[in-house]
Amino acid sequence: MQRAPDPRITTGILALAAIALLIGGAFAGLLFEGGHDLSGAWAAFDPYLLRVVRFTLWQAVLSTLLSVVPALFVARAMSRHPRFFGRAFILQLFAVPLALPAIVAALGVLALYGRAGYFAGVLTVIGGGSWPGIYGLSGILVAHVFFNLPLATRLFLEALQTIPADQWRLASQLGMVARPAFRLIEWPTLRAALPGVAGLIFMLCITSFTIVLTLGGGPAATTLEVGIYQALRFDFDPARAVTLTLLQIVLTFIVVLALTRLGANVVGDTNLPVAQRRYLSVNRSESWLNAMLIALALLFVVGPMAATVTAGLSADLCRLAGEATVRQAALTSAVLALLSALLSVMLSLALTMARRALALKRRAGPRTMLEHVTDTGAGFVLVVPPIVIGAGWFLLLRHVGDVFAIAPVMVVTVNAVMAMPFALRAVRPAYDAASERHERLCAQLGIAGWNRLVLVDWPSLRRPLATAFAFAMALSLGDLGVIALFGSGSVQTLPYLLLARMGSYRTADAAGLALLLGLVCLALIVAAHWLGRERVRDA
Repeated sequence: MQRAPDPRITTGILALAAIALLIGGAFAGLLFEGGHDLSGAWAAFDPYLLRVVRFTLWQAVLSTLLSVVPALFVARAMSRHPRFFGRAFILQLFAVPLALPAIVAALGVLALYGRAGYFAGVLTVIGGGSWPGIYGLSGILVAHVFFNLPLATRLFLEALQTIPADQWRLASQLGMVARPAFRLIEWPTLRAALPGVAGLIFMLCITSFTIVLTLGGGPAATTLEVGIYQALRFDFDPARAVTLTLLQIVLTFIVVLALTRLGANVVGDTNLPVAQRRYLSVNRSESWLNAMLIALALLFVVGPMAATVTAGLSADLCRLAGEATVRQAALTSAVLALLSALLSVMLSLALTMARRALALKRRAGPRTMLEHVTDTGAGFVLVVPPIVIGAGWFLLLRHVGDVFAIAPVMVVTVNAVMAMPFALRAVRPAYDAASERHERLCAQLGIAGWNRLVLVDWPSLRRPLATAFAFAMALSLGDLGVIALFGSGSVQTLPYLLLARMGSYRTADAAGLALLLGLVCLALIVAAHWLGRERVRDA
């Protein structure tokens, strides 16, 4: 008697088909437009394009260096002092930039270092003339370091906490001081983690869209992704957009391939284990130096966040809350983020279940192609940034009808797929553990499909799914990549409205909207973190 096909595998195939349709449709739009105007696409290879590529790589290299090098010393300082008052709070603050939408952080940087920022007077005195502001390369670098210095610090600290306690005990018995301990114990671990961390930061910087769009300040500070946006929304030059998009895909693919070879964590998971005991004493001069390093890093990270809160509180929040445009944008953002998070969780769960079912069916021998795709297929979306998918569908749909009418569908689907790698990290371990406990019993009792999901798997998956849902919703709420292309007067999200208020120099309104958006996204990330901790505690 032939065994009925496992519904989990069927569901996973449908999820893969949906992802393939989204990414394949984008490539179809690019190829159709490029083939339709091949001469125009070839003519786009001009000095301006080369300048954009050069600036894209240059700002990513500088941002990586300015983020990673200080992070090495800050992480070592935190590692050398595993227990001091406020250490846990500092690490929590270092996680806040990961939750902030990029446009909110950009506004905080402008509130601090802009032409009318809080530090404008001091910077004018230091510069010996009027402070021109921080637009351009300097603003991009400051914003990137704000995001990536805390991330790199946490990743390096995580690497340092993997050093076995026996090595520290032996170093203490041998009477090692700080310098040889760093050279013989800490540096080999940091050096092993350095390529992966630097590669991850480089990828984040090379695919940065919102930061460059809001702080770039003109054609001289334009990256490939911003060039795609400008070619479609302002110049309407599809041939140039196709060329820029293909170059962006090539660059991102090379970086992700290098990251895979280096074993880097491409979704930036930074959960830190409990600090280990240290056996080496730290002298007073080193303690003061470490305290200064930690304090400087803390001030750099806290500054834009505090400026965002201060500027937001000084805005007329009551008037903003009463505006019909703001209420409509908030409602649109909430609905789209809710649908995006729901779709992301459904796709992630479908791939997780299919992967597990295929592994159990195989039992031994090499993995099949389908199992490999369900395992790594979601990671492919990291090669194709949201603006690239949006550009492909923008070019494809303009031949069919009104591009802007399809904006809600594009925002929901693209943001859902982009959040999948993060959602999978929350769902997959819990489902694998539940399957390990219940798989044989479910097979004996014939429990499968929806009944198994509700009666058997749901109690174990409730918290992980909630964690993935909250994280995906926060990412969707703060995203500007797709809505920047498809947004219009009739379809506006809070990030899109914030960008419009900044463009019309209504900085007070933009500050109030940034505070609202940042608090909502931060609350969702905190909820996701709390749910994840509760799940670990229950286990």
